[in-house]
Amino acid sequence: MENNNFKRYLLAPVLVSVLLGTGYGISKAVKAPDPVATPPTKSAEVPMIPGNFSELAETVRPGVVNIQVVKKVKNVAFGSRNFPGNPFGENSPFGDFFGPFSEGNPSARPEQRGVGSGFVLSREGYIVTNNHVVEDADQIKVKLSNGKEYDGKVVGRDPKTDLALVKIDGASDLHALTLGNSDELKVGSWVVAVGSPFGLEQTVTAGIVSAKGRVIGSGPYDNFIQTDASINPGNSGGPLINTKGEVVGINTAIITSAQGIGFAIPVNMAKEIAPQLQEKGHVTRGWFGVSIQEMTPELMKSFGLKEKKGALVSEVVPGSPAEKAGIEQGDVIVEFDGKAVADSQDLPRMVASTPVGKSVNIKLWRNEKALDRQVKVGEMEETVETTKTPAHSKTLGISVQNLTPEMAKRLRLKSQTGVVVTGVEPGSPAADAGIQTGDVIREINRKAVKNVEDLVQKLEQAKDQNNILLLVQRGQNNLFAAVTPK
Repeated sequence: MENNNFKRYLLAPVLVSVLLGTGYGISKAVKAPDPVATPPTKSAEVPMIPGNFSELAETVRPGVVNIQVVKKVKNVAFGSRNFPGNPFGENSPFGDFFGPFSEGNPSARPEQRGVGSGFVLSREGYIVTNNHVVEDADQIKVKLSNGKEYDGKVVGRDPKTDLALVKIDGASDLHALTLGNSDELKVGSWVVAVGSPFGLEQTVTAGIVSAKGRVIGSGPYDNFIQTDASINPGNSGGPLINTKGEVVGINTAIITSAQGIGFAIPVNMAKEIAPQLQEKGHVTRGWFGVSIQEMTPELMKSFGLKEKKGALVSEVVPGSPAEKAGIEQGDVIVEFDGKAVADSQDLPRMVASTPVGKSVNIKLWRNEKALDRQVKVGEMEETVETTKTPAHSKTLGISVQNLTPEMAKRLRLKSQTGVVVTGVEPGSPAADAGIQTGDVIREINRKAVKNVEDLVQKLEQAKDQNNILLLVQRGQNNLFAAVTPK
């Protein structure tokens, strides 16, 4: 929990002046001749620091909004991450810098409040922000730069990229920001962050792009811009602006134990996702059907590659587009649809952004030979995510949430079906049956459990039974447990 106390820092501007020496000719007998005119010379050096950012700030600030959310606290066993939780994991150094929040024990309060940022995408009232800013919010208030407030409604979310689209109605004086091209952004370029750090609205800070393509472990499509522009809790969802006044990123994360290290989602990713969120409320992604791993120097030698590149196929999903295209375990995919696959992080983003049904050419390396394959990209099945607020089952006395790919990887599970137990009430039927936090419920009464909604439905059907048979996975072992409802 963030509190509302914060330190104020006073930055003393440093004024650098350059003194140019001027020479005068003096003569005792004659009048000094007029100095010979010399053509002005262009400086060979390009100014490294812009004169000021005031004009830029005045241009973009009207398009930046403050987002205030309220969430009713539910009394669930997994209370330590009720709202909003860290989308990068409990022990991750990457914070979700969404704040400030109400203090105290979450389960003891009827509601919690948080503050984030966003920016106007269109004059029709669409606002771009982070998913973790508005996820599970019961009330959203959007405050414009002119002080006017409007009720906001989430029209679409994409947890995998941490992007969301909010709609406000009734505003007639919206200032939509221009979207730039994040692919053209250079390391060392000046950028400006605008948002509401610690709730301080319309705060402008400047810095440079420190790196591009950062992978911080937030999901399969990591591709962050790193910047040292000062960003803090409350900046989440606000824009990162280039010197042309264009949005090049959406501020998303900071390293909580460091200074001057922040991360933003490239705006080109938002360009692809926002139209889908507006139209369908979710994102449709391409699907290939392989599990991949990073190509290490040792593996590179083993597979006969001369350089470290590509994505190593560790598993091919039966019946997938990859299997139909003849992709095999042990293949190294080095090019997808005409684009080089530099490492394993590139392939998921390339496949996901490919239109469903498109046939693409793949170049791969197999048995020290280069091969070409054609694959027709399928559609990825998007599961309904309830990772931040687990569902609670009174029948069993447990809290559960959907098993995400990231959780399956962390738990070393091959299958992604089932639900994860996130809390067990003492003395509950589940506790009496030996169910533990971290167990994955695979079946109820010998029928597979797909997700939280499926589990709730099956428990409702079995509520009058004396015994409910569960198949759970604990670590690498499968166990049966008979639960007797009370």
